[in-house]
Amino acid sequence: MEARQSLAAKSLMPLRMRSPLPSLEGVPIWVNGEPSEDALRGRPVFVQFWSITCYICHDVAEQVNAWRERYEKQGVAFIAVHQPRSAAELDVEQVRTDALQAMKFTQPCAIDNEHTIVERFQNQFVPAYYLFDRAHQLRHFQAGDKGYDRIESAIERILHEEPQPLAH
Repeated sequence: MEARQSLAAKSLMPLRMRSPLPSLEGVPIWVNGEPSEDALRGRPVFVQFWSITCYICHDVAEQVNAWRERYEKQGVAFIAVHQPRSAAELDVEQVRTDALQAMKFTQPCAIDNEHTIVERFQNQFVPAYYLFDRAHQLRHFQAGDKGYDRIESAIERILHEEPQPLAH
């Protein structure tokens, strides 16, 4: 898949295992509210990148929503980020409708038309999934439509770990 990258994005390092959770600030449009730093503190965080024209994203939405229903009750914070891949995907109302109706999101969803969060994560794929532990260190990354059992195993593993001090 082709990803739009700015000069600033090309100068950043891609996230590696144990990288800290990048800031989610700076995106003016959120569906279902913007997550606060306080609301995320001490919680594992699952970040999902998707696009309205990504058929895989829509095909696996039910699975990801099932994880949200199961693991949110156990403290995992779920966040979605819409990553437009073309000018046709910049229509905020179309993205909002798709997020709420087709994707059935109840979690916060950034409409990242300027690629603010995308660039901080150095994300190049949709769908893409980033799982951070309670200390907000990256513990699992996955992209595409295969290996969803590995994502669920990573969530389970993180939930059963002893909490560590938060990364700063």
